[in-house]
Amino acid sequence: MPIKVFTIRVRHADWAERELNQFVQSHRVLAVDRQWVDQGANSFWAVWVEYVASTGPAPTDAAPLVGKKKIDYKEILSKENFDVYLALRNLRKTLAAEDGVALYAVFTNDHLAQMVERGVKNKSDLEQIAGIGEARLEKYGPRVLEFLNNFRKVTDETGGEPAGTDR
Repeated sequence: MPIKVFTIRVRHADWAERELNQFVQSHRVLAVDRQWVDQGANSFWAVWVEYVASTGPAPTDAAPLVGKKKIDYKEILSKENFDVYLALRNLRKTLAAEDGVALYAVFTNDHLAQMVERGVKNKSDLEQIAGIGEARLEKYGPRVLEFLNNFRKVTDETGGEPAGTDR
């Protein structure tokens, strides 16, 4: 049987945890073993997953999670907030393309919606959103905060919708 090994560092564990959870949800797992590796500030969990190799198509990053309902943020957010949400999605797409990662690795749709609903203005506001760990804060926080603050500034000055918020 094949195995896959995951390392989950003490710091910045959210990405590795998400990858492990998605793998376990999309494979038939036979056994899991874990070992704590103590290296001070660089300590981590090493997790071995033994699974049944699939004969069907491999799951993709875009595959929906089992039991996860799709949320229509257009219905949930106000028109103004939805416009900001769309602009954030465009920024996320740019950031993901620059780093060659999946969109959810930058921020999830829920993260973006919460940023808008909470009126995030600074790093402290971003830290309050569940699932946004130190790695995302350091890597994407400054650009997202700059973008949000500039977006609001342009919208306030023009009293309307900035360019690039196509629906």
